[in-house]
Amino acid sequence: MNKNIKHISKLLSLILRHDPSVIGIQLDKNGWAEVSELVIGINKNGQNIDVDLLDEVVETNDKKRFAFNEDKSKIRANQGHSLSVDVELKEMVPPDVLYHGTVQRFLDVIRKEGLKKGGRQHVHLSHETDTAKNVGSRRGQPVILSVDTMRMHSEGFKFYKSENGVWLVDKVLPQFISF
Repeated sequence: MNKNIKHISKLLSLILRHDPSVIGIQLDKNGWAEVSELVIGINKNGQNIDVDLLDEVVETNDKKRFAFNEDKSKIRANQGHSLSVDVELKEMVPPDVLYHGTVQRFLDVIRKEGLKKGGRQHVHLSHETDTAKNVGSRRGQPVILSVDTMRMHSEGFKFYKSENGVWLVDKVLPQFISF
């Protein structure tokens, strides 16, 4: 991914997941932004993008963080919001085990409190250890945690799967985590 694409992707994450007001736009209740307003807002703030570049960012994003609606008039982030939006997730039965990537310095807290969503709407889990490893490595030497999601589900925890394949849950209690 070239530097400009990566920069625009990070800017989109900020706008569509956390703070659309940085470019003077609003998201609807489901997290959608009007593409025309987004492009104008970004350009007014010193960037130079058009719909083609926006389309390239969405299509080439390795984590498929963003999605257009059917006619490409709206765009939103698939998950990871700190804003209160309803991205219309459907409850699903998870696989038996999912994974979470972290680093050593957080393990004591996780052993006591489990995994919390922090400032986001959900805890993010992955069906692949490689993805969890990549997530953990952003903060140092990764540690991969296994989560007994089937047991959690049988005990009433609700799971959702985002459009880009990330599994989401409100929290993971320590008794469901294998260190």
